[in-house]
Amino acid sequence: MPDYLVGTGGWAYFPANAKSRLKAYSEVFNFVEVNYTFYEYPDLFTVKRWRKTVPKDFTFSVRCHKDLTHRLGLKPTNEAYSVLSKMLAYCNILKAPFLVLETPSSYVFNSRSIRDAYEFFESANLLDVRLVWETRAPQTEHWKTLIQEFNIVHAVDLSREIPHLDSDVIYSRLFGKGNHNIYQFVDEELEEIDSKIRLSRAKTVALSYHGVRMNTDAVRFVHYKKAGKFPSITGLTGVASAKAVLGEDTSFPISRQTLLAEQGWKVFDVSADKRIHLADWLCKLPDGTYNNLNEVFHALKGCTNA
Repeated sequence: MPDYLVGTGGWAYFPANAKSRLKAYSEVFNFVEVNYTFYEYPDLFTVKRWRKTVPKDFTFSVRCHKDLTHRLGLKPTNEAYSVLSKMLAYCNILKAPFLVLETPSSYVFNSRSIRDAYEFFESANLLDVRLVWETRAPQTEHWKTLIQEFNIVHAVDLSREIPHLDSDVIYSRLFGKGNHNIYQFVDEELEEIDSKIRLSRAKTVALSYHGVRMNTDAVRFVHYKKAGKFPSITGLTGVASAKAVLGEDTSFPISRQTLLAEQGWKVFDVSADKRIHLADWLCKLPDGTYNNLNEVFHALKGCTNA
């Protein structure tokens, strides 16, 4: 069985009371992808504090600053190497085994970009850090040759695709099948992610959840790996569970169409051992406008026989 590293893209949204948010996060997960370094250059004192906050066996990965991936490109220039040097310094302090490159759809793989990237990687002193590369443009055979030569891990979203290249490491940034990151996984989708992993020969698997319910999704996956089953979302079942989820932030009055669009991606407990998306039930509602939660509640009872 591979070693599973499971967490989310940052800890800023992890619920915490008096404790440090990162400390509270590290008591639940064994891994985090540092998202902050994509936007900012934290001072080294701050980065050292992060490392001291978590247990020794906790694993960080560092998301490379957008200056390199989006502005400069992977080119053998002094400024590009300067950014890379800062990122590797963060990796060294955090003992992070992975530096994550995310290139935009505008970064296409032609002869020039492949040549520049080859020279950039060839001259880079990565020490013990493994590069992970998430691409937003179509990959080419020349790109595949490039990452294989430099032992780079291709990051994929396992909820949408399977790893294209055989590797000892699977690194997945999980957004789900919704609009950008507005999504929550049902049990079967989390099981499918794990099935793809078990079909591989990977020795290490890093899963970084990025949806709006990333903490909940990651916790459910961790629970599944430990207990062999998924925990309840609400502690309720059927219409009562759906009502609890809808009651979180639904604004009334609301049409059936808007209700589906704004709330359908969420997950509720249809029974004690099964979770489904709200859309599976909301699509059965009669057309019209609903003025409050109770109206939706009674309509759901009528059209689902629950």
